[in-house]
Amino acid sequence: MAAFNQSDDLRGAVFVDVNLHGARFVRSDLSGAVMRGVDVGGADIDAPWLFDGGNVLRVNGVDVAPFVEAELNRRFPGRAERRAGDPDGLRAAWAVLERTWAATLERAAALPAGTVDISVDGEWSFAQTLRHLVMATDTWLGRAILEIEQPYHPVGQPNFEYEPDGYDMSVFSMPAPSYAEVLEVRAGRVAMVRDFLATVTPADLAGVRKNPWGPDHEVAILSCLHTILDEEWEHHRYAVRDLDAIEAGLDG
Repeated sequence: MAAFNQSDDLRGAVFVDVNLHGARFVRSDLSGAVMRGVDVGGADIDAPWLFDGGNVLRVNGVDVAPFVEAELNRRFPGRAERRAGDPDGLRAAWAVLERTWAATLERAAALPAGTVDISVDGEWSFAQTLRHLVMATDTWLGRAILEIEQPYHPVGQPNFEYEPDGYDMSVFSMPAPSYAEVLEVRAGRVAMVRDFLATVTPADLAGVRKNPWGPDHEVAILSCLHTILDEEWEHHRYAVRDLDAIEAGLDG
């Protein structure tokens, strides 16, 4: 089975009469790709940045992005409020998100022991997803908004690009924490966001900070909060998807 990675530059490549049946693309840039006369039956695409910056995804000439967005909002009540632009709206958006995650945590707790550590198709386990949300909160609230020099809790799970991009992995010094430890830290980070939103003002939201991934660029505090909400809803979607797969396996 051929495998391609970052060392292979396939930009502008042309594939004609090529059999890509069962191929898997992970963390790959397919933006602007053009497919004609292709068989995509059963294809499964996950594009978390599809809704950023007015992107389009055309299937048979139809931009399906608005339909996908509407369906996700239907499946996950409260997701549509993640772009709230005022303090009251942000507080309401966070409250519904907290309730949504609380129900999902209860669902996970009701499953057999060890379920939270199961990886589906090589993706993060439920516990690792919670750990990554700790890291995401530390990045966008701790490092960006609150300007804490070293905000990261050692239980955090960095994204794949963190180490290759040259960041210090030693801050994440708990590679295998217990699930109880993960829940405790995660609850603390959820409370941090809630507490910040409790007193935030319109003037605060208009303030600017350094982008944590590009300190030479500024980003609005409101944008940082939107990123936190995006991370929460996207990873909740992943978590539910994988819990569904795990439960289906148990029933089978």
